[in-house]
Amino acid sequence: MTTYFFRRTCAGALLAATLCGAAAAAPDAPAPGPSAEASAAARIGWWRDARFGMFIHWGLYAIPGRGEWAQFSEQIPVREYAKLADKFNPTAFDPDAWAQLAKSAGMKYMVFTSRHHDGFAMFDDGDNPFSSTKTAAHRDFVADYVKAARKAGMGVGLYYSPLDWRFPGYFFPDLYRDNAEAMRAQYHRQVEELLSNYGKIDVLWFDGGETDWLSFGGDWSAAQWQKRPAGKHYAGGFDWQHAQVEATMRRLQPDIVVNGRADMKEDFHAREGDAALGDYDDTHPWELCTTIAGAWGYQPNMAPKPLKHYIQLLANVAGRDGNLLLNVGPDPDGRIDPAQAARLREIGAWLGKHGESIYGTRGGPFLPASWGTSTRRGNTIYLHVLNWSGDKLALPAIPARVVKASVLGGGTAHVVQSAHGIEVSVPAAARDGMDTVVALQLDSPAAALKTVR
Repeated sequence: MTTYFFRRTCAGALLAATLCGAAAAAPDAPAPGPSAEASAAARIGWWRDARFGMFIHWGLYAIPGRGEWAQFSEQIPVREYAKLADKFNPTAFDPDAWAQLAKSAGMKYMVFTSRHHDGFAMFDDGDNPFSSTKTAAHRDFVADYVKAARKAGMGVGLYYSPLDWRFPGYFFPDLYRDNAEAMRAQYHRQVEELLSNYGKIDVLWFDGGETDWLSFGGDWSAAQWQKRPAGKHYAGGFDWQHAQVEATMRRLQPDIVVNGRADMKEDFHAREGDAALGDYDDTHPWELCTTIAGAWGYQPNMAPKPLKHYIQLLANVAGRDGNLLLNVGPDPDGRIDPAQAARLREIGAWLGKHGESIYGTRGGPFLPASWGTSTRRGNTIYLHVLNWSGDKLALPAIPARVVKASVLGGGTAHVVQSAHGIEVSVPAAARDGMDTVVALQLDSPAAALKTVR
């Protein structure tokens, strides 16, 4: 470690000297590049247009089938849990089938768990014995997944957890400083491997890497664990050195987009669970991640909710200007539950008729209300009417003229517009109990309109 920092210091000094000399010889500085804000907006543009993705939680925890937190919540000893690696040899693992399912669901990108909190690496991690290439499977699941997702035209994402339950230093970062630093070294090494060995990676989805999440947000300075009060941050001496990882990430994968769960500048914010839907936000890109059924990791016989739930959730997310990342947890052999797969295909069938109101849109201009929500693209506003309280939907006035109205999927809509507002009516036979999508074509760009309630 000392040699590493020494080399960095020397290299920094030489670079500084070189730059100073160059500056003296060249009086005309080059034109500045794009701002950090412009670069971030360019990186995330495809992701925001995609709107809908598949999250996949899969690993050793699929064997007990009690969710991805089973080891911690049941306090299974590390050595005992590690024996699951000798049984993890999935016979039905078919990443091409996963990717085709995501495609048939209308999803545009995928995020796969390369390593969860249990520490088991689903990729080739060199000499690390606790990895899929060094145990029963003898297979690099990340490599297979990336190849399949890319072949299917999906955006390729990887989930990664700096947190590792096998390291006491995570829970006691100051008492077990050497152990915490060993965990940090693993984190730095593995992220570099993941960003170096698998071609272009589009999304890096961190989890558990925030400094304030050490010891799960607790304080052990007293004789018992206490949750740190709101606004009080970790004040110990351990440092994840996330800035080094961020520099490596931007060097190896300059166009990658990253969430905010590792104390580095985020490209998008993660909201977790249906209840975290939250408010409209078109300023900071965000994503709601939630499960199709049960826990994130595999649980047998977890039936999905009715199709209406997912269609309305997707509409509510898009109307608030966010993305939806919907999770599946394959079984120990790599199969996605048939009922869940069927529901995903039903979502895709709906998107086949209504996708123009989701993909490539921004939320608004009508803010979410009891009737539903809205999205917009080009000169069109899409009303996602989730609840009809009467024969007509009354909307506030906008400084643009509606020139045409129609119902996606078939049907007519009648619009009366005045200086006081807009009234929209759709015959009962043309309404959809899940989401009646009314397209309002305007005489000017919908993006130019300010949000109204």
